[in-house]
Amino acid sequence: MPERAIGIIAGKSQFPILVARAARARGLRVVAVAHKGETLPELEAEVDQITWVQLGQLGKLIKAFQQAGVTQAVMAGGVTKTRMFADVRPDLKALGLLGNIRHLADDGILRTLADYLGAQGIAVLPSHHLLPELLAQEGLYTRRGPSAEEQADAELGWAVAGELGRLDIGQCVVTRGRAVVAVEAIEGTDACIKRGGELAREKAVVVKRCKPRQDERFDLPSVGAGTVEVMAACQASCLVVEAGRTLFFDRERAVEIAQRAGICILGRAGEGPR
Repeated sequence: MPERAIGIIAGKSQFPILVARAARARGLRVVAVAHKGETLPELEAEVDQITWVQLGQLGKLIKAFQQAGVTQAVMAGGVTKTRMFADVRPDLKALGLLGNIRHLADDGILRTLADYLGAQGIAVLPSHHLLPELLAQEGLYTRRGPSAEEQADAELGWAVAGELGRLDIGQCVVTRGRAVVAVEAIEGTDACIKRGGELAREKAVVVKRCKPRQDERFDLPSVGAGTVEVMAACQASCLVVEAGRTLFFDRERAVEIAQRAGICILGRAGEGPR
C-alpha cells in the first residue's frame, strides 16, 4: 500500500478493531473517526489517533482525516439504521449531501458519502481491503449439508434476496416450506431472523446475499457467531451466504455453535459485482 496512514470510518461491532489491528500489522498509522453510541470504546487502544463524532458530523470527519494526512480510508462496521429517524445531527456539509440523495437507503447515502470523500482527497477503499480472509468461501462449513426441503427454501430465499437487494431494501430473507416468512428492512439481520423464526417455529432457512449492484467499498453482508446464536435460539436450521461477497466473523465459533444446534452453513457462489 503506497500510503503510510489509513483512516477508519468506524461503526459498531468488532470490525473496526480488526481493521485497525490488520493495518498496524502492516506498519500503517491508523486514524479513526468513531461514532458516539455505536463504536466500541475499545477501539481507542487499537489506533494512533481517534476523533469521536455524532452521526451526521461530516465536516468534523473530513477535518480529522485531512489534518492527519489521511488520503485512504475504509468504512468498517455499520450504524443502527433506526437512529436515522431520531438521533442524527447533520452539519452543513451533511445537509448539502442529503439534498442530492434520491432516498435514504444504504447505497444512496453511502455511495454519495464515498464519492464526496473522494472529491476531498480521501479515497474510500473496499471494506475488506486489509482483511480479505474474512470473506466467506464457497462450500459447506458444517458436517451436515442442506436437506432437499432446505435446499428448496434456500433457492427461494436466494431469488427473493436478489430482488430485495436490487431495490436496496435489505440483504436477508427467511423462508420455510417454500414460503417467505420474513425479509430484512431497516431493523437489521438479527431482528429479521427472530421474526422469521417466530413465524416458522422451526427449520427456518436464512439466506444472506449481496445486492446485485453492491458497491464493495461499504455495507457488504456480514454474519458471525451472533447470527448463528440467534438462529439456534429460534430453531432455524440452515444458513446460506454469498461466497466472496459476505464477511464472516468468528468463523470457527460460528461453525461450532452450528454443529451443536444441528444448523448447516453453506457458502454459495454468486454472480459477482455488476
